[in-house]
Amino acid sequence: MRQVFLLFCLLTGLWACDKNEVISPQTVQGLEGTGLYHFKTYPNLAAGGLPVYYHVPADLPANAPVLIVFHGNGRDAEYSRDQLIAKANRLKFALVVPEFSSDAYPGGDKYNLGNIFEDGDHPSESTLNPKEEWTFSVIEPLFENFKTRTGLVTTQFDVFGHSAGAQVAHRYLFFWNDAPVNRVVAAAAGWYTLPDTSVQFPYGLGTSPAENADLSTFFSRPLTIVIGTADNDPNAASLRQTPQARAQGSNRLARAQYFYQQSIQQAQAIASPFSWQYRELQNVDHDFAATSAFAADLLY
Repeated sequence: MRQVFLLFCLLTGLWACDKNEVISPQTVQGLEGTGLYHFKTYPNLAAGGLPVYYHVPADLPANAPVLIVFHGNGRDAEYSRDQLIAKANRLKFALVVPEFSSDAYPGGDKYNLGNIFEDGDHPSESTLNPKEEWTFSVIEPLFENFKTRTGLVTTQFDVFGHSAGAQVAHRYLFFWNDAPVNRVVAAAAGWYTLPDTSVQFPYGLGTSPAENADLSTFFSRPLTIVIGTADNDPNAASLRQTPQARAQGSNRLARAQYFYQQSIQQAQAIASPFSWQYRELQNVDHDFAATSAFAADLLY
């Protein structure tokens, strides 16, 4: 619109047209509405690229926020996007939901654990994957590509992850700590990687690329842990039942509480500022719709 306005001024001789009179903020000039495309311009992607389900509200300002959503173990990116469309329209944010399919990202190693190791439950220097092969590595290029497609100019993005996606979200914060992430909301994770270098990966940072990291950098990032008070089934499907996972609690509610409290203690031990938050949703079980709606309201 700005280019058309300036061209009109030039052709009509209206030199009194002032650049400050151009309508602001400029709205997106590219991709808009609800749809799917395949992101292909990054190495190590499966044939056909990474499916990206998106929603860009009408008349979205070019500086509007972008929310990247990590779906759960059902690999249901389209459903995850659709549950948030109304919120995106009302609160004016762009919605990006990449689909990490079971074919392209099989099992928890490739998705939940970010493909850091060939076998995340048995980490070793010899089985450490190159960083460009980590699942986390695709997120920032995807964000930049999405901005190119839409004309959005925001320099950071927010993250929401539910269930398996919440595992991805908090590990992304730990292991890709230079990502242009503004805020992270991790809801209803089945278990966690503790910010504790004395605990071996994947339950802590020991024997991992973050083993010697400055923990205060993690605690300064805005992470919010969200859990429903009814998400307390110790026999829930796909809930990890290893001794290390059970040490975090018998169910998702207990494990969220444990993770948050242990993180506070770690921050206190090194006298670090602590920017994380913890939120319980009363009478909510393992419900993507409820937790994602809460996350959208919390963020925007």
